[in-house]
Amino acid sequence: MSEEHEMHELQEAAEHGREHASLAPVSFTMAILAVLVAIAALLGHRAHTEEVLLQNRATDQWGFYQAKNIRRHTVEQMDELLKVLPAKDSAAVEALLKKNEAAIEKSKGDQEKIHEEAKALEEEVDLYTRRANRYDFGETLLEVGLVVCSITLLTTRRAYWFAGMAFGLAGSVITVLGALLH
Repeated sequence: MSEEHEMHELQEAAEHGREHASLAPVSFTMAILAVLVAIAALLGHRAHTEEVLLQNRATDQWGFYQAKNIRRHTVEQMDELLKVLPAKDSAAVEALLKKNEAAIEKSKGDQEKIHEEAKALEEEVDLYTRRANRYDFGETLLEVGLVVCSITLLTTRRAYWFAGMAFGLAGSVITVLGALLH
């Protein structure tokens, strides 16, 4: 009798597998969505990291710009004082004023270059921010698609599978659009 029972259980298992074979595409879709979630998450993390690094570089450039600006203003203030105070050696004062004037002009040129570099870095930060936001949104939609597909396994209603694939497709498109931003 135990042999008969085992045969009956095997037969039931085979029938159960046959009944649920229609869910194999759902499982496969879920596996694909899981891989796409991982890819979108990786891209998002990398974009956020690059965003932070670029923001640090931009902040450094602005700090350098401010330091140059403060130095230039200090020299300009010193020149103003030299012009109004009585000088023991007017030739030395004139030489110092000319030297400072050249330093001020060089500083203005340096500041302009630093300003442009800082602006360019800020534009890159903005680009990576937009990319990271798209990757994050794409990842979210992919995760929603994965969860909605999993409801199909519980309910065996294919509408959830189709809805999950729609979310997955939308998430994939948004992730790709993030990569295409320039």
